[in-house]
Amino acid sequence: MKRNSDLELIHTQLMWNRLIAVVEEQAQTLVRTAFSTAVRECGDLSAGVFDLGGRMLAQAVTGTPGHVNAMAASVNHFRAKFPPSTMNEGDVYLTNDPWLGTGHLNDFTVVTPAFHKGRVVALLAATCHVVDIGGVGFGPDGRQVFEEGLNVPIMPLAEGGVINRTLLDIVAANVREPVQVEGDLYSLAACNDMGCKRLVEMMAEFELDSLDRLADSIIAQSRAAMIDEIRKVPPGTYQNRMRIDGYDSDVDLVAAMTVAGDHIDIDFAGTSGVSGYGINVPITYTQAYASFGVRCVVGARIPNNAGSLAPVRVTAPEGTILNAPHPSAVAARHVIGQMLPDVVLGCLDQALGGAVPAEGASCLWVPILMGGHGISGDAGAKDSRPFTVALFHTGGTGARPGKDGMSATAFPSGVRSTPAEVNETVAPIVIWRKEYVCDSGGAGEMRGGTGQVMEIGHADGAPFVLSAMFDRIAHPARGRRGGHKGGAGRVSTTAGATLRGKGRQAIAAGDRLVLDIPGGGGLGDPLGRAPERVADDVANGVVSRAAAKRDYAVVMTPEGAVDAHRTRTLRAQRKPRPKSRAAKSR
Repeated sequence: MKRNSDLELIHTQLMWNRLIAVVEEQAQTLVRTAFSTAVRECGDLSAGVFDLGGRMLAQAVTGTPGHVNAMAASVNHFRAKFPPSTMNEGDVYLTNDPWLGTGHLNDFTVVTPAFHKGRVVALLAATCHVVDIGGVGFGPDGRQVFEEGLNVPIMPLAEGGVINRTLLDIVAANVREPVQVEGDLYSLAACNDMGCKRLVEMMAEFELDSLDRLADSIIAQSRAAMIDEIRKVPPGTYQNRMRIDGYDSDVDLVAAMTVAGDHIDIDFAGTSGVSGYGINVPITYTQAYASFGVRCVVGARIPNNAGSLAPVRVTAPEGTILNAPHPSAVAARHVIGQMLPDVVLGCLDQALGGAVPAEGASCLWVPILMGGHGISGDAGAKDSRPFTVALFHTGGTGARPGKDGMSATAFPSGVRSTPAEVNETVAPIVIWRKEYVCDSGGAGEMRGGTGQVMEIGHADGAPFVLSAMFDRIAHPARGRRGGHKGGAGRVSTTAGATLRGKGRQAIAAGDRLVLDIPGGGGLGDPLGRAPERVADDVANGVVSRAAAKRDYAVVMTPEGAVDAHRTRTLRAQRKPRPKSRAAKSR
C-alpha cells in the first residue's frame, strides 16, 4: 500500500513539474512576441493555468505579484460572464476593466479555454501592461476612470479562431501607439494558445481526461503546507502604519494583521480615503500585494496557487484608497499598492523578531515621456516626432536580515529595468546619465540598497512632457531595528527647476529631466557594521567618507584604508554607557 502511495506522490510531482513548464513556456512566448518594452524587456506580465472552477493551479515564475495574484481573482469574472460550458475551441476573451482585472486600464487580461478530446479541461490566462490606452495617458492626473482611457468589458477577442477585428479597430483608434498595443493583444492570445497546446500534450502523455484530481491534490497540499507555516508565527494582532507622499496630500496606510490558527487576516481599516486623483487602488490589487508581503516571509517556498493564497485574507473598507469604488481614477494604482508589502512586513517584524527586511523604495519609478504636436503646449514641439515611452526603473531595496539591500532593484514588483539602449531606440530620447546615488542606502549593520540618478533629454532638443508617478520624496524608506532611513527621491531639471513627484509636467526645449530615485532603509545599528565593509562601500562609491564617519563611526585614511585607532576611539565614544548600579537601584 505504501509503495503505491509513494508512486502516486512521484507521479503527482512529475505532473506538477510539467505544469510549471507549461506556464513558463506560456510566459516566455509572451515575452518573445511582445511589441512593448514593458513586456519584452521588463517582464511586466503574468501567466497561469486554472481549473474549470477558476482555481489557479500554477503560475509562471516570470511575472509580477500584482498581475498574477490579481489575475487569480479575475478569472472568475470571466467564468461568470462566459461559463466554460459555453466556450468553443478557438475562443479567446479579454478585458482591461480595473475592477475585473489587475487594477488599471493599461493591463489587459486574456483568458483562453484549453480543449482535450473535444471538451474544455482548463483555462489559460495571461496579463500584460500595454504602453498606452488613450485618455490622459498613463499617469495620476485623471479624476475618474472615464478620463484614463478605453475601458474594454469582458468580451471575445476571438470566436472560433476568428479575430474580433471590430474590437481591434476601436482599440487602435483610441491609443497613441496602435501598432504596439494591437501587437501585444495578439501576443497575449499567442501565449495562451501555446499554453493550451503544451497542457494538452501533458494530459495526453499522462493519460488524463480531466485535471480535477490533480488540481485537488495540488491545492490541498499547498493549503496544508501554508497552514503549517502560519502556525509557526506567534498568534496575535500586530499593527503597523506608513505615511507616504500621495498626490496633493500625505496618505496613511494602516494595517492590522491577525494571526490565528490556520489563517492570517490583514485589515486596512484606518487607511486614508479615496484620492481625487488616479492613485487609488481597486481591492484586487490591494489583496495581491498584501498577500505577497506575507508570502515573502511565511511560506515563501510553497508554490503560489489557490491553495496557498486562500489562508491569507485581505480586507479594506470600501471608500479607502485601498478599496476604491468605480469610477475612481486608478491609473497609477501601483504607486500605492506596491507599498503594501512593506506595511505588512512591518507587522511581521513584530511577530517574528527581526526576520524581515527594512522598507525600500518599493514603488516603481516609471517616467512616462511623451512628445509631439500638442503634447507640451510649446510651439517648438509641432514638428517633432510624436512618441510615448515608459521607462521602468526603481531605487534600492531595504536591507535584509544578514544581507545588504539590493541596489536599483525592483521589489516587490520584480520587473527588470528597461535598458537605456532600448529606450533610445524606440523613442527620440537620450539617457545622458545613469549611476548610483552615493549615500542613498540607509546606514545600518546591513546597509540599504542604493538608489540611482538618471538624466534624460530629447534627442533633438525639443520640448517633451513627463507624466510623473513617484513616491518616497517627502517620506523616504524607514530603517528597522536601529537602521537609518534611505535617501529621499527628487525630480528636477538640469536648468534647476524642482518638479512634483506626481502629475504631468513639461520639460522645456534644451532642458533635461533628472530623476534621483530613492534608496532603501538600513537594518540594525550602523555601529554593528564591520569597518572593513564600510571601507569597501567607500571604495565602491556608495558611501562617502563623510557618511562613513558620521553614520558608521569609521574614519578613513587618505589612502582609503580604515584608521583602526581613530575608528575604535570614535565608536567607543558613541556606544551608550551602561547605567551604574546606583542608577539602576533608583
